[in-house]
Amino acid sequence: MKAIILAGGFGTRLAEETSVRPKPMIEIGGRPILWHIMKIYAQHGVKDFIICLGYKGYMIKEYFFNYSLHMSDLTIDLRNGSTNVHRNSCEDWRISLIDTGETTMTGGRLRQALQYLDDDDDDFCLTYGDGVSDCDIGEAIRFHKQHGRLATVTAVRPASRYGQLDLDGNQVRAFAEKPVDEGGWINGGFFVLNRQVAPYLGNSDACVWEREPLEQLAERGELRSFFHDGFWQPMDTLRDRQMLEAMWEKQEAAWRTWH
Repeated sequence: MKAIILAGGFGTRLAEETSVRPKPMIEIGGRPILWHIMKIYAQHGVKDFIICLGYKGYMIKEYFFNYSLHMSDLTIDLRNGSTNVHRNSCEDWRISLIDTGETTMTGGRLRQALQYLDDDDDDFCLTYGDGVSDCDIGEAIRFHKQHGRLATVTAVRPASRYGQLDLDGNQVRAFAEKPVDEGGWINGGFFVLNRQVAPYLGNSDACVWEREPLEQLAERGELRSFFHDGFWQPMDTLRDRQMLEAMWEKQEAAWRTWH
């Protein structure tokens, strides 16, 4: 099964970082968050990726074009230009890097990426290039195949950004630094889809996946939720990035489900 990753947005809320590189290339623990996302999928056997590029997409192309070089021990003979690779520690991934346009919206990027699925790829995964989780991708795929509808969205309950007080008058009975938000389940960004979602995407690059396509799929009973109670964290702000970095440094990165 393939995974399509939407990695073309401007990342304006992280302008401190995205002024010089695309958001998926912002590093956590010395590796782009895009790499972390791909490691999550690979842990569950999904190792064939279609990455939708846009803003500063050439930097993502250059990263993966040179990835094997950076992950290898080698000897380079400058006189004749030959290279002898002694040890290659790259992952066994296959990556298609697709330029889907700088201003194209999420639905438009997905529509363009569908042409790079193989003929026998009835189902595929979809996610964004800026969020990590310990979601059981394999179980989500099994759930999707069992219910037989066109789309599955992973539903998550995010932690609150603010400490929550349990009050009795002015007495604080309990305090939770980052409690789960009781506002309900939200779109966690890890989808499993059937390629027959294509007609819902229209013909415009302005199509927003999270609006008409998902709304129509829901209205027609073609959208199911895979509930995930574990770790989930998008990287929307500099604060988010610093939190993820701190978790990695402390070896408390809950999304690191790979060995």
